[in-house]
Amino acid sequence: MRFVDIINKKREGKSLTKEEIQFWIDGYVNEEIPDYQVSALCMAIVLNGMESREISDLTLAMMNSGDVMNLEAIAGIKVDKHSTGGVGDKTSLALLPMVSACGVKVAKMSGRGLGHTGGTLDKLESIDGFDIYLDDEEFVKQVNDINIAIIGQTAQLVPADKKLYALRDVTGTVQSVPLISSSIMSKKLASGADTILLDVKYGDGAFMQTPEEAIELAKTMIQIGKDCGRDTRAMITDMNQPLGFAIGNALEVKEAIATLKGEGPADFTELCLTAGSIILQQAKVCDDKDKARQMLLDVIKDGSALNQLKLLVKAQGGNVEQIEHPELLPQAKYVVEMNAKKSGYLAQVKALRVGTLAMKLGAGRATKEDAINFAVGIVLNKKVSNPVNEGDVIAYVHTDVPLSEEWIQDFYDTFIVDDEPCTPEPLIYEVLQ
Repeated sequence: MRFVDIINKKREGKSLTKEEIQFWIDGYVNEEIPDYQVSALCMAIVLNGMESREISDLTLAMMNSGDVMNLEAIAGIKVDKHSTGGVGDKTSLALLPMVSACGVKVAKMSGRGLGHTGGTLDKLESIDGFDIYLDDEEFVKQVNDINIAIIGQTAQLVPADKKLYALRDVTGTVQSVPLISSSIMSKKLASGADTILLDVKYGDGAFMQTPEEAIELAKTMIQIGKDCGRDTRAMITDMNQPLGFAIGNALEVKEAIATLKGEGPADFTELCLTAGSIILQQAKVCDDKDKARQMLLDVIKDGSALNQLKLLVKAQGGNVEQIEHPELLPQAKYVVEMNAKKSGYLAQVKALRVGTLAMKLGAGRATKEDAINFAVGIVLNKKVSNPVNEGDVIAYVHTDVPLSEEWIQDFYDTFIVDDEPCTPEPLIYEVLQ
């Protein structure tokens, strides 16, 4: 088999066989096929797409390119969730303690963030001592003991995706539903959970720009999950403005803690309740979404959801006192009030630009080597459609250095105040299964 023939075949819009796809992934991981040939094939896929069967074959070949977690030693149905990423998306920090408090087994492997703010692991590491590295035996034991563990992905998990993702990033071949969906699902399937909930975001601060694009991606991933015997469902959610109020690692941990106390932002709380009710049904803890929602409200009210976060932090070496007293989490040197320059209604909070502003403060990474400042970020005081009076505080900026004039100008270009009231997009556009 010659790889150039596979490139030519896809260039002509033909379907690749399972054997051809396996030859590609094996050869690339073993460094027998060079980057320039793989980038040519990826571009052909961007232009001509893949059939459902090809996407499933690609996903499985990538999944089996490295370690595949065996979670059979964990009693019960193991659940996982994945977000396609956004600004202020601290969902795992609140949602997973909530569902684990209802008896669900949460065995989650997470990644780090690149750009915007940090990923779930970075947010957890803003808690002193939190250890994201557990071996397989410790991981299984912790989930059996307290229903929840959140760890970093091992280097041996889906090495094909690591190589392909880095190549696609520099060859203009990121924007492809077959390549995106196989990348996400190969990691989720290799992580070993029985059920997967996908939060596929669209809008200014998301990878997919429109609901229609998000639905196409979600349906493709759901089909992959079904082909592999996993209960896979998806929420299509809006990311035209940040989720909740906090953007920044320790700031988002504080907001997750407040949410577990029943004091969180309305939009973030609603997202957690909707996602949680789906997960409880997937785990067969509850067969009715209204009953599931009530179970989640009950574990918030009685404190058991917050207790699950404490158990998670304690089990993984973190400082539980910082959960009980969030003011002990990392704090920036300065908190700067940003005031509205005119009266009206907040019409836009451009999510991508807010994420970039937070990254420039040190809350995210421009490159993989960058160190994250856990303390810095932005906390909104207004959301889209809120009335604003001149001089009102629209956000608090947590920073370790004085703000530059350029940063301040960028900030005011990001928050748009209009004379006329507006209606924000619904947070949850659709639920698919």
